[in-house]
Amino acid sequence: MIKDNQKYFNRLHVCIDALLVVVTYLLAWFLKFKSGISFFMRDVAAGTLNRQTYFSALLVIVPGYLILYYLFNLYTAKRASSMKRDIWNVIKANTVGLFLFLGILYVIRQPHFSRTMLFYFYVLNICLDGAFRIVVFMVLQSLRARGYNVKYILLVGYSRAAEQYIDRVRHNPQWGYVVRGILDDSIPRGTEYKGVRVIGKIDNLFYILPQNKLDEIAITLALEQYGRLKEIVGLCEKSGVHTKFIPDYNSVIPSRPYTEDVDGLPVINIRRVPLTNTLNILLKRAFDLVAGLVIAIIVSPLLLVIAIAVKVSSPGPVIFKQERVGLHNKPFQMYKFRSMRMQTPEDEEKEWTTKGDPRVTGIGRFLRKTSLDEFPQLFNVIKGDMSLVGPRPERPFFVEKFKEEIPRYMIKHQVRPGMTGWAQINGFRGDSSIRKRIDCDLYYIENWTVGLDLRILFLTIFKGFINKNAY
Repeated sequence: MIKDNQKYFNRLHVCIDALLVVVTYLLAWFLKFKSGISFFMRDVAAGTLNRQTYFSALLVIVPGYLILYYLFNLYTAKRASSMKRDIWNVIKANTVGLFLFLGILYVIRQPHFSRTMLFYFYVLNICLDGAFRIVVFMVLQSLRARGYNVKYILLVGYSRAAEQYIDRVRHNPQWGYVVRGILDDSIPRGTEYKGVRVIGKIDNLFYILPQNKLDEIAITLALEQYGRLKEIVGLCEKSGVHTKFIPDYNSVIPSRPYTEDVDGLPVINIRRVPLTNTLNILLKRAFDLVAGLVIAIIVSPLLLVIAIAVKVSSPGPVIFKQERVGLHNKPFQMYKFRSMRMQTPEDEEKEWTTKGDPRVTGIGRFLRKTSLDEFPQLFNVIKGDMSLVGPRPERPFFVEKFKEEIPRYMIKHQVRPGMTGWAQINGFRGDSSIRKRIDCDLYYIENWTVGLDLRILFLTIFKGFINKNAY
């Protein structure tokens, strides 16, 4: 029922969201001005504007929030979505909405609009809209578990992509997908993979499609069968059945590639890197510069204490400079508090620090364990060599070594290296798996957002300083 009326279901969802925005806004107004309850000691705006002014703001807020919900993908099909992702998108949309509205109030010079009421609205709208989406998700999940609202799918082509798709469908029964079978020319009929059988040749589509018993066709051809792709797509679209293509080269192309139009010719970019966008580059650089300066000022007393401790612990400079490879494979000098006794550059370049390494000083071992030796890199951030968040930079010797041993290793140099990163908060730092570290770096590079940077910085406070793999 729902699958046949998805567009009406989406429209109803938009109407309910609009109603929830109105209800939570009115409730926030009531809590602030009529309930007598006050969670804040003082609000200079309280009582200075009439009710009509507050209610007329809904003419901007309601359509504005619906547009934000659309931009944050809250009206896409929920079948293969996750509840956590939807709730997170609700929080992000409401946060952006709050700051945009505050910005409008600043531009129109309206200081008397109650900020406390807006905060009530922000919290209430997240809670109520989030609860509504949880209920919808649970109802749909329950219906699909009982055999309702399911979609029947036929796979065309037996390949690694077909097996991976079946794995995911079986692992996520809440999606409501049922794979009826596979058509393939080279695999014998009756061959089975996790309960899904090969039921015939690809030409059987001529007889299956007219029966109109399928909701979707998923083309999962093996690479050597791509010569038939145009013929199969044409046949499926002629029948009117919804068709999707699951490529058998996902080990080469990531899950989120992007295309560009070159005078009508679609071009698939192998790697999606949001930080190649000029606006994103400027935004991240501005954040690094401001936040780097603020953090440097705040921690300056601590830096002074550490500098004295390093100087007293052993002969040599306080700051240790080491060549690392950064953005676009360009070398730069990275700063750290010296944590080891002085040694020749040749010895230092080619050997990682190991457990119980005699070269590490007493204070150095503490600085490494707590990552306090990394703080001078704030000046690398301010200079522009590094970012607050990004893949950790490596020495040239190891870059040359790893690029031959680890696939996709050099992709990390498409963005500025960082003081902390996705790999570090997931425990992959120091003497840990380089391959897993690169997987984390690639995830960060392909999925970068300002929100992800803020999340990593926040988690670094709890996970990033104590390094069990640092010696």
